[in-house]
Amino acid sequence: MAVDVLTEIEIKRPRSEVAAYAADPSNATAWYRNIDSVEWKTDPPLERGSQVAFVARFLGRRLEYTYRIEDYVPGERLVMATSYGPFAMETTYAWADAPGGGTAMTLRNRGEPAGFSRLYAPFMAAAMRRANRKDLEQLKELLEAPGTS
Repeated sequence: MAVDVLTEIEIKRPRSEVAAYAADPSNATAWYRNIDSVEWKTDPPLERGSQVAFVARFLGRRLEYTYRIEDYVPGERLVMATSYGPFAMETTYAWADAPGGGTAMTLRNRGEPAGFSRLYAPFMAAAMRRANRKDLEQLKELLEAPGTS
């Protein structure tokens, strides 16, 4: 069973600012609650083919995985896919202008657990949905905080 989780939020900041902050892997530990560390495997800046390694906690386990940037259109979308990790996963960020000058951001995680992990796919999807919601709320809080430039 595939996992496909789509989460959306509106952030009261210009799209260019939200996208620039969210697309920078160096900021991930500030807004992803479960990401412990980030390491660039290729030199910045972010572009198609870049690789970034993450260490995270999910469902009580320590996970190490590397994302390869598959597509990047600054201010519009970022598509990353695991090139190393516990199971194949694709993460997509998309940004659009929202009414009133804010940004509508979507975060989508899609993957295909293999082997024994397939049995846990429905549980993983629910846990991912909760985690993504909290992460986007943290991003919103950071970017909408007074004095944030």
